[in-house]
Amino acid sequence: MGAKQTRSEHDHQDLVEKTGFSVEQIQNLHKRFQQLSGNEETISREHLKSVPALANNPIRMQIIEAFFDKRNQHGNELGSYETIGFEEFLMVMSHFRPPTLRTTTEEKETMRKEKVRFLFNMHDTDGDGKITLAEYRKVVEELLSKSGTIEQEAARAIADAAMLEVASTNVPNMGPDDFYEGITFEHFEQILKDLEMESRMHIRFLHVNTTKVHCGK
Repeated sequence: MGAKQTRSEHDHQDLVEKTGFSVEQIQNLHKRFQQLSGNEETISREHLKSVPALANNPIRMQIIEAFFDKRNQHGNELGSYETIGFEEFLMVMSHFRPPTLRTTTEEKETMRKEKVRFLFNMHDTDGDGKITLAEYRKVVEELLSKSGTIEQEAARAIADAAMLEVASTNVPNMGPDDFYEGITFEHFEQILKDLEMESRMHIRFLHVNTTKVHCGK
């Protein structure tokens, strides 16, 4: 029993260093993971599809895919997982961890960049390093058309106009016949530069507050 407890504490400490969560937060997140997985060692997309709070979210699939995207494991690996274990789940959750009073300016900037990268990955679905018109259009169409107040064609026109505006801002000398390949990560950062997201990027659909993590049913 003592050896098992020591090993568990060692594992948690390793995860503390990787994610920035406290041991208590990791323990609470593990309880939530067990609820989602039915006490199994891994979860699949089907487990997250069953979360009631996600049912009517217009970008439901993008959110779910983000958990299985290898790019969100704080590494450079591309591709996706079929299932993820608790450590992978925790690494994704760490993107939503807000700064504390002890967080330095440099650490805050790193956290912000990671959050922006996470959002960028959600839109860059093919992992080519650019958010193309097709990818951007798909998100905008889903956000607007599923609201029930706007037709798909109108949503597509709005997406096209928004992308054109982004292109003219990011590439001011672009000619009328030039082709805009898509939004790069650097351009995406510029678009979000005035948005305060360090403490606002939360994950509520799992009934988890990453400021003070707790379990929900």
